[in-house]
Amino acid sequence: MGGSDIDNFASEINSEKYQLPAVIAKNDNTVKKSFWKKFIRVARFIPFAQELLSAYYCAIDPDTPTRVRAILLTALVYFIVPTDFIPDFIAGLGFSDDATVLTAAISLVAGHISDVHRTSAQQFMKNLSQQD
Repeated sequence: MGGSDIDNFASEINSEKYQLPAVIAKNDNTVKKSFWKKFIRVARFIPFAQELLSAYYCAIDPDTPTRVRAILLTALVYFIVPTDFIPDFIAGLGFSDDATVLTAAISLVAGHISDVHRTSAQQFMKNLSQQD
């Protein structure tokens, strides 16, 4: 590796170091702004609603490590954003890609989704079903 190669590599590493917090902040903002509106609208139609909520509660928990928050926020943004691999309005398939992304994210960080997060999600779902 020549001198310029090392400089280029160091530049790339520093660029990633500073981009990650910006990406996390952007995803955090998107989730805070849009999660509840979409969740309330579709919760009855998705079988993974409680797991999605557990992931949400873990992602917003200030005690959750940054790496875990980054993974969960990315999955939550994928759920929120209307332009994903399989559009949500396609009956029977629309949320299958969202479920896959969420399942992958949760499998990576499952140890960080606590009983408190799960209980909060369960309680919210119970309250939501009582409103029907």
